[in-house]
Amino acid sequence: MKYPELNAAAPNFSLQNQDGDTRTLADYSGKWLVLYFYPKAMTPGCTTQACELRNHKAELEALNAVAVGISPDAVTRLTKFTERDALNFDLLSDEDHAVAESYGVWGLKKFMGREYDGIHRTTFLISPDGKLHTVLNKFKTKTHHDDVIALLKSVQS
Repeated sequence: MKYPELNAAAPNFSLQNQDGDTRTLADYSGKWLVLYFYPKAMTPGCTTQACELRNHKAELEALNAVAVGISPDAVTRLTKFTERDALNFDLLSDEDHAVAESYGVWGLKKFMGREYDGIHRTTFLISPDGKLHTVLNKFKTKTHHDDVIALLKSVQS
């Protein structure tokens, strides 16, 4: 796995959100984009991460930032996840994992002695002008939002 180059244009995407609407990277221009890749909707870690971002949406907005999650889940599963947990931001469906591959987060994983291909939980901070600013790949789902907010505050001060 190799991440895209920092300070270069972030890889573009065109994916459907939980409502079936198509979203592209350009839809978020002018704001800091917290683009996070997560393995599977409605699992414990992914739910914790999403709910904490939901709970801190106002703080993100105050920092001119928006969170967007990407997983290989189908749109119907994202709809259920959004409704079940009252999520207030876009979740995007990357069923063929092409966008995950372009961001270097699709690859071999190991869990309980089993090997398989999947998404490595990773967050990209993309600047308002569409450039890849930071990659976060070592964090706890419970405190991910704190790490993101601290990073946003540091880049804006």
